Amino acid sequence: MTGKAFLVGAGPGRADLISVRGLNLLRSADVVVYDRLVAPELLDEIPPRAERIFVGKMGFGQRVMRQKEINALLVERVRAGLQVVRLKGGDGFVFGRGGEECLALATAGLNFEVVPGISAAVAAPAYAGIPVTDRRLASAFTVITGHEDPAKEESAIDWSLMAQTPTLIVMMGVRSAARICDALIAHGRDPGSPAAAIANATTAQQKVVRSSLAELAGSMTSAGIQAPAVLVFGEVAALHDRLDWFSPAEGGQGFLPIQQPDQ
Repeated sequence: MTGKAFLVGAGPGRADLISVRGLNLLRSADVVVYDRLVAPELLDEIPPRAERIFVGKMGFGQRVMRQKEINALLVERVRAGLQVVRLKGGDGFVFGRGGEECLALATAGLNFEVVPGISAAVAAPAYAGIPVTDRRLASAFTVITGHEDPAKEESAIDWSLMAQTPTLIVMMGVRSAARICDALIAHGRDPGSPAAAIANATTAQQKVVRSSLAELAGSMTSAGIQAPAVLVFGEVAALHDRLDWFSPAEGGQGFLPIQQPDQ
């Protein structure tokens, strides 16, 4: 049997936001390699016979496996003729190192397929009632990481451009929120402009803080916002005040059971 790896995006947190194809592949996998942000309910969909390998973070940024080790693991299992699902939170190609894993497989001459997932970059704002674009307020949006590769000698982010983008989405930016806000203000963004932070988006633990740019970092600290969270800067953030449709108490824990297809 020819082995193959499937890079499957699990979505932003809520289990039933995974794609149908991603779910079907998960249910037929020989091996599932998964991260910390994958919904626990999805692990119940893995066949009992399948090998489960956790490769996420254990806390304080410490990983069970380094990226090179994960790459090697995927190559080894696919070479053994197994169907491997690499299950990642969100979308594997949006700050998920999916490209690195696929490159390792391609270099080894092995088969792989990318199954896109819903990225928290757009899903978190949506679940907070914040459209990332609006024809009246924002005709473009930019997504950046608040946690760049520490090996870089200097930041690759041009903050003068970020200060001008209509909607700025920052992922993995909780620890650096104060620095990010200061940089935007220093490069000309209005300190009073709308901003928001959404933690644990789409789940029963979702929490949203709506503030001004100047006050966001302090408001996040006061509210106890912790990772994973998405930061939103721009006029669209103010729409949360009117479009906040999601109730974590009612809908966040109401995981919609994923029905097995009729046999």
